Amino acid sequence: MTTVPFRIAAAQSVISTDVRHNGQEIRALMRQASEAGARLVQFPEGALSGYCKAQITDWADVDWAAIREELEKTAALAGELRIWTVLGCAHRLSRPHRPHNSLYVISDTGTLVDRYDKRFCSHTEISDWYSPGFRPVVFTVDGFRFGTALCIEVRFPEVFAEYERLNVDCVLVSSYSEDPVFGVHAQAHAATNCYWLSFSVPAQCGHAVPASLIAPNGSYLDQATSTGGSALAVGELNRNDADIEQVFARAWRATARSGRIYASRRVADPRSVDTRRF
Repeated sequence: MTTVPFRIAAAQSVISTDVRHNGQEIRALMRQASEAGARLVQFPEGALSGYCKAQITDWADVDWAAIREELEKTAALAGELRIWTVLGCAHRLSRPHRPHNSLYVISDTGTLVDRYDKRFCSHTEISDWYSPGFRPVVFTVDGFRFGTALCIEVRFPEVFAEYERLNVDCVLVSSYSEDPVFGVHAQAHAATNCYWLSFSVPAQCGHAVPASLIAPNGSYLDQATSTGGSALAVGELNRNDADIEQVFARAWRATARSGRIYASRRVADPRSVDTRRF
């Protein structure tokens, strides 16, 4: 297990209806993240394509050719900067199927290594906009394991418990929401599962929950400024931090959940089984 800290950036990018502008915004923030020493930069849900009901009102209006070109430019820059990039974007499927709501995982060589497709879509998303995904995505960078999730999935604790079982060090949650409770959920998942959590949102949603990096004890490591413009939250996943004992508590919690440590201490006492006496 590596003890070298891992520097990560959660982007708070402006998302517009102009895919070309979104691509420029993403690449500008990639450069800022690289200058800040980040090995990985994460972007919000729909960062490149835009998000349904907000920037996208009809799939027929989406310029898929422009999205493909901007993805290729972004991947090329990831290779040039040697920075891993996790990017929110709609993923086109064959007609007549609706797109996935996805996160592209691009390596520091500019290679697309995997794609996470949102599994727990909202009622509106699944009724009118997206095709669901069905698998978790985990990838490793410099000895740290990352899981991926999107927006309303923060309401589903089973997603985060699954990533704990998959032994991730950090879950990357990309969102497009102005619900401040999402931030509370994010802190709770980090503390409950004893891992770091990176939360990326659009600049237009940052007033409710800014882009954030959350420690395994649920505290904030950093939060982006909430001015309505683009910004980054930057911090380190450091196994040498004093608070990192939260991570190593995972093994004990697994033993506790199995019940073994309690079963061996069960007592045979009438006062234990009689629950109707003081």
